[in-house]
Amino acid sequence: MQVASAPQKQVSRSDNSGLVSNALSLVGVPYLFGGTSRSGFDCSGYTQYVFKGSGISLPRTAAGQFGVGTSVNKDQLQAGDLVFFTTYESGASHVGIYIGGGSFVHASNSGVRTSSLSESYYSSRYLGARRVR
Repeated sequence: MQVASAPQKQVSRSDNSGLVSNALSLVGVPYLFGGTSRSGFDCSGYTQYVFKGSGISLPRTAAGQFGVGTSVNKDQLQAGDLVFFTTYESGASHVGIYIGGGSFVHASNSGVRTSSLSESYYSSRYLGARRVR
């Protein structure tokens, strides 16, 4: 006798569009250290909030989020992938969401905004990417 297992949550390409749209709808929300809501976000609180809106649970910290999903080469990035940077400490200390066209959206110290992976600050600190779906 076989018992069917519950289907795993899969994020389709259309869900990625929703995830990216949700992420971009938060541009302009202020930065708040430890923030996890529309009142203010830090980087990992922002990504956790956006992914939760698509039914995906992420760890609370950038370092924790770097440990989930599968590794993605930079030249294989897809909208909705998490991108990680080494900023104020070694390892994954900053995270954003790739939106396509070489850009990502993230909660920087000036609030939620888009940036380019080719900006010198981010290109020199790029650590890697993860696909969580």
